[in-house]
Amino acid sequence: MASGVAHADEDIRNGQGSAKTDAGKDSRNGIYAAAKIRYSGAVAKSGSKGNVASSDVNWAPPPCWYAPYLGAKDFKKKMSKNIEDAKNAPGMTAGHAGAAIGETQRHYEDGYGWDDTPGYKDYNVEKDGKGMFWAGVENPDEPDYLKRTSCTDLPFWVDNGEAPPPQYEEAIKPEMLAALAYQRMQLPKTKVSLAPENNTKVNLPTWAWLDKATFDDVEATAAVDVPGFHIEATTTAKPKSLTLNPGTEDATMIPAGGECPIVDGRIGEPYAKGKSKETPPCGIVYNRSSNGGTFPLKAALTWEISWTGTGQDAPVGMPDGTIEVVQEITVEEVQSINR
Repeated sequence: MASGVAHADEDIRNGQGSAKTDAGKDSRNGIYAAAKIRYSGAVAKSGSKGNVASSDVNWAPPPCWYAPYLGAKDFKKKMSKNIEDAKNAPGMTAGHAGAAIGETQRHYEDGYGWDDTPGYKDYNVEKDGKGMFWAGVENPDEPDYLKRTSCTDLPFWVDNGEAPPPQYEEAIKPEMLAALAYQRMQLPKTKVSLAPENNTKVNLPTWAWLDKATFDDVEATAAVDVPGFHIEATTTAKPKSLTLNPGTEDATMIPAGGECPIVDGRIGEPYAKGKSKETPPCGIVYNRSSNGGTFPLKAALTWEISWTGTGQDAPVGMPDGTIEVVQEITVEEVQSINR
């Protein structure tokens, strides 16, 4: 299939970071513009990435996708101008470039198609208002340029209320919106309560805990809403466990491995007077001092992630997410008194 002369322009490729949608009817001329994904709930501001790291290093949100772009009349204005500009560009009238431009023009004007892709007569204007052309959208947070720019098929028509043709596997769908909501989810930062708080002693337990107030579920929603097409997905994060890394190999984790589960809505147990020599359900015993410096205690709160959305009422699991904070801990030797 020909590609590259016209796919989604910068408006649609850069618009998906918006916290709201700009898709909708222009009061001046009645056109429906490129659909932007609308985000709501616990998402990072200004369309930036959130602060959740996936526990699965192989998991990633979609690098690109196909989404509603323009109605037929507006697409004709846009595409016909793109074709004319390409034809008038230096070096674009001969060879493969010229052939691709001509093929694209025939595709949209004269009904020329290929494989399972039908052509269009006069840019499908007779069906204006009854559907939209869809086009490729880049995920601006995808670092791999080749992946980000891989949705290069020419724009294609989808009737209102109909699913995109099956050959477009990257057409936007609820599970993709769930992944994009995950990518932009902003979870609350976690400060672990410690006792002693910043200064502890060698061979004495340091208690660690998180109170119940930390464990509210967090939701982020992504939606596409244009005439004749609406899908959405809500990604939900639920606190699961806390993992401690003492910042030194000379320490004993409680429990072994440093992962403290949620029990009765709380992780660990708050320290109380008189418990200094007891074993906490969640904590650390440092086996040597920090020698006048500090140890970087890392606390990673793991969240269980799932999504629901259009056509999917039961939660579907996604890779766990983590938020990590670092607290500097001073460890001192226990001072003994000889009599």
